[in-house]
Amino acid sequence: MRNVTKKEMVEQIAGKLKLKALVVKDVVQCFMDEMISELAKGNRLEFREFGVFEPKQRGARRAQNPKTLERVQVPAKRTVKFKLGRVMKQSVEKPGARK
Repeated sequence: MRNVTKKEMVEQIAGKLKLKALVVKDVVQCFMDEMISELAKGNRLEFREFGVFEPKQRGARRAQNPKTLERVQVPAKRTVKFKLGRVMKQSVEKPGARK
């Protein structure tokens, strides 16, 4: 398994679509900015067969520092949950099984 960067993804997409990488980079960045903006507003993002991004509120809790064993209070916070869509789940479970 290797780490794939945004730059590499942009280059792959640009090659497949025969577009300039700079144009694809702008589109990808705009898409990610819009996703962040919508999630920040509390909106759920649903991409059929890919998955769902949903903002969630995690409650406050008590935890323990593993180094010092000291009990600490962890404040409530907002986070984003991702649930795999059907096609994504099948592809991850069985690589190469995509339609």
